[in-house]
Formats: sequence, structure tokens, C-alpha cells
Amino acid sequence: MHPSARLCRAQEAFHQGRAASTSLVNVRTISEKAAAAWRLEALAADQREERHERVRLVRIAELNEVGQLSVHHDRSFSENPDRGFADLAG
Repeated sequence: MHPSARLCRAQEAFHQGRAASTSLVNVRTISEKAAAAWRLEALAADQREERHERVRLVRIAELNEVGQLSVHHDRSFSENPDRGFADLAG
């Protein structure tokens, strides 16, 4: 499971705040490194989330296309070709 970009940015802000509020050099150094790591993870999460959204939109488009094709296929095949379809006017 991957962390969301929102979580990563919250963690980055937390560590930046800790680095800014401490007087201990080693705590500041570690917090700054942790904030930088969370910043990189947030960028990766942004890319991952954008990719997931693109894939979702492509899948929706494919399903719509398949659905339209199956409607045309269903219309071309009828057990009673001499009768019309109920949803067609006429």
C-alpha cells in the first residue's frame, strides 16, 4: 500500500516544523532529512495518482466503447427479424 500525496505532505510539514522548533543540531538534521524524504515520496505519489486517474479514464472509455459495440451487435441479431424493437419509434 502506497501513502497518498496528502499524507506525505503532512509528514513533510511535521518534520519541517520539528526541525524549525528544535535547538538540537542532530534532531534538526534528522528532521530535515526526513522532510526531504517525504517531499520525494509526495512527488512519487502525485505521479502515481495521476497515472491511476489516466488509467481509470481510459478504462471507462474502453467500457463505453465496448458497451456501444455490444448495443450495435445486439441490434443486428434478432430472433424475430420481422418485428421491430420496443424502444424504436415506428
